[in-house]
Amino acid sequence: MKKINFNAIVQVCLTVFTVLGFALTAFKLPQYGLIAAMVSQAFWLYSSYKAWREANQIGIFITTIFIVITIIWGLVNYWVL
Repeated sequence: MKKINFNAIVQVCLTVFTVLGFALTAFKLPQYGLIAAMVSQAFWLYSSYKAWREANQIGIFITTIFIVITIIWGLVNYWVL
């Protein structure tokens, strides 16, 4: 039996949770869209960090950090304040 590649799982989860975040926001459920987007950011951080270390693509990693900060701000806005 073929072993499942961790990177393949990360790429599928990255896509699924990102699309789910966009879809929930489009369906007028931004508070839940932000949760899905935050889950996707874990996979984005992993992928962008790996791209930075292996291919010297630091721009995507920096962009991902700014997006994480923005999503955290949105989560605080919807769920805390």
